[in-house]
Amino acid sequence: MKMFKAIAGALAAGSVILTASAALASGSHNPDTIKVALLPDENAATVIQDNKPLQAYLEKKLGKKIKLIVTTDYSSMIEAMRFGRIDVAYFGPASYTIAKDKMKGGKLDIAPFAARLKGGSTTYQAVIIANAKAGISKIEEMKGKSLEVAFGDQASTSSHFAPKFTMMQAGIQPGKDYKQNFLGAHDAVAVNVQRGNAQVGGLSRPIFERLVAKGRIDKAKVKVLGYSAPIPQYPWVMRTDLTADVQKAIREAFYSLKKGTKDGDAVLKPFKGDGFAEIKDADYDIIRDIRKSVGGQS
Repeated sequence: MKMFKAIAGALAAGSVILTASAALASGSHNPDTIKVALLPDENAATVIQDNKPLQAYLEKKLGKKIKLIVTTDYSSMIEAMRFGRIDVAYFGPASYTIAKDKMKGGKLDIAPFAARLKGGSTTYQAVIIANAKAGISKIEEMKGKSLEVAFGDQASTSSHFAPKFTMMQAGIQPGKDYKQNFLGAHDAVAVNVQRGNAQVGGLSRPIFERLVAKGRIDKAKVKVLGYSAPIPQYPWVMRTDLTADVQKAIREAFYSLKKGTKDGDAVLKPFKGDGFAEIKDADYDIIRDIRKSVGGQS
């Protein structure tokens, strides 16, 4: 927990926009259509529909066609970025660090440039939930019960690494106290816990609260066992071989979005944020440490 807390203040402080000295490396890649990938955290059709305002906004700001892409899973998104099939991507914190690792020494590189800003902070939390009939009220009560625990994607921060790390800090170990199952998406975790197919699950707190607000999850049927400490928000990432002008235009488009404006309210609605703030690769060192702690290197 100390490791999480140590970076929380720094991340919040780092949410302000940095100076031009933090400009990314650039190249000659200047496509007529910019391919923007979004994480498959929920149903692909829902993700695409929710982000139509983002597509329209970027087309207006960049003067280019924008193609929204939702890959089948986190691994395919990492590979698509690695081999240059996408230009900009909304990665999870862990999947970003995995992609960055895989691209070392290759022809292409990526860099994070923006993260969701909420209440002045660029951090969020994972939540650990249980089926209401499981008879568990806190994480520690999972000890020795051989439960079924649902996670999302293996490369997910808030639906794998963060909740697993939080349970480990409470003395709950995979393989000993529970059997883990990976369901792919955050909403699948919440739904299967509600149905009793899994007694416990871990997912993004913002996604869980959105599912509750939409009525897809009945809080009478699930119980919150606890939350992770703050973790850095999902990063928007771009290829560093994009031309300097394109990179600048992309950054400015994201940084100028503000809650309370027509464009801002439309684009930010699915993100439940106040805007996007600049971030850097070093902000995700904590995620690299968590991956090592839970034994997940890929």
